Amino acid sequence: MEIIISNAGGTPIYEQICSQIKSRIISGELAEGDALPSMRVLAKELRISVITTKRAYEELERDGFIVSYPGKGSFVAGRNLEFIREEHLRQIEELLGRARALAAQCGLSDDELAEMLRLTCEGE
Repeated sequence: MEIIISNAGGTPIYEQICSQIKSRIISGELAEGDALPSMRVLAKELRISVITTKRAYEELERDGFIVSYPGKGSFVAGRNLEFIREEHLRQIEELLGRARALAAQCGLSDDELAEMLRLTCEGE
């Protein structure tokens, strides 16, 4: 599994791992039951600590994206459509927050931003 780690953005490595695996699960690139690399193998491939990969896997399991079985490994969990919808909503809220911050930087009001969104939706 190819995971790209960046030291430039300030995002913790375990979060980068989580977000990339989540994206692959949400997109369907990783399907229910697919095995993930072991924590040790992933740590070795990425040249990072096993503790970091363990934290990423624990977070993915806590969020319902993967299931882990002692001695067997970690696997993509069954797709919970409601959970995937919530994850998409969270991503949309994050993007809208970034759009609002950018709009404020250039002096655009919330009403003008809302109008831009409305016009964008009408154009499709």
